[in-house]
Amino acid sequence: MTSLSASLVRGALSSPFKRAGRANAALPPGRLTRPGSPVAPGPLAAYARICGFTETGPLPLTYPHVLAFPLTMRLMTGRTFPLPVLGLVHTWIEITPRRNVLPGEPLELSVYAEELTPHRRGTEVTMATEARVGGELVWESRSGYLSRHRQAATAGGQATAAQPSAPAAAPVAPVAHEDLPARAEWTLAGDLGRRYGAVSGDRNPIHLHPLTARLFGFPRAIAHGMWTVARCLAEADSESGVATELRSVRAEFKAPVLLPATVTYAADATGNAFALRGPEGRVHLVGSVTRSA
Repeated sequence: MTSLSASLVRGALSSPFKRAGRANAALPPGRLTRPGSPVAPGPLAAYARICGFTETGPLPLTYPHVLAFPLTMRLMTGRTFPLPVLGLVHTWIEITPRRNVLPGEPLELSVYAEELTPHRRGTEVTMATEARVGGELVWESRSGYLSRHRQAATAGGQATAAQPSAPAAAPVAPVAHEDLPARAEWTLAGDLGRRYGAVSGDRNPIHLHPLTARLFGFPRAIAHGMWTVARCLAEADSESGVATELRSVRAEFKAPVLLPATVTYAADATGNAFALRGPEGRVHLVGSVTRSA
C-alpha cells in the first residue's frame, strides 16, 4: 500500500504539468510486473463483502484488476505517461478468465499501456493487465480510461487528439438494456466511494468527496465503475450459480452514478445481458457475458 500511496502523491504532483491531447503523445514502452504471490485473505474478504461476492471459492472475476491496480498507478503516474492521472474516468472493461484462480495460487501480474485513442470528450488510453500462475496465463483484461479535455483544432477547423496506434476496442455487443427486467434495487450510501477506495486502493478524488469531485466537473462524488460491474457480476453469480462457466465479460460505463443513489440491476434470465439503471431509466452501465457451452 505504501508504493500505491506514493504513486497517488506523484500523480497529484505531476498531473498539472501534463497536457492531454498532444499530437505527438506516445505511451511508455514495456510493462510493469509483480512477482507471483498468494492473495492476502483479509483484503480479499473485505472486497468480497463490499461487492457482494461470496467469501469462499475462486477469486472474484474482477479481483485481479484490483490486485494489479498499484502497478497500473505506477505506470500511469510515471514521467513518460502522457495523460494526467487525476480525474481519469474508467469508460469500459473487457475481462477474459482462462480458468478459475484460487486465492492460494501465486499470481504474477503485469500491466502495460496498449494505445491512445481520440474520444469525443478528450483522449482515451487502453491499459492491459495479465495474470499468470507458473507462467500460465490465467486471466487478462483491457480497460479504457478517459482524460477529458478540449480537442485541439487543426488548420481545417477539425478537432483532433492523439491518434490511435491500433483499432479501437470493439464495443459491447448490442443489448436492449431498456427492455431488461429489473432484478434488484440497491441503495448506495454517499461514502461508498471512500469505502471501496479503502478496499481497492483506487482513491481518485472524483470518488471521494463532493468537493474534490467538483474540481473535475462532477456535482457529487461518483461510484467507481469497477464497483458497479463487480456488484452486477456478484448479483448474477448469486442468481445463476454458473460463475465457473464464464468465458468473457464486457462492460461499458455509460453515465456516472452520483452518490448517494438508488440504482436498479436489470438482467435477462441467464444474466448474460445486464444493465445498471438509475431514476427514470437512466443507464449507468451495460454489459454482456459469454459462457462455455
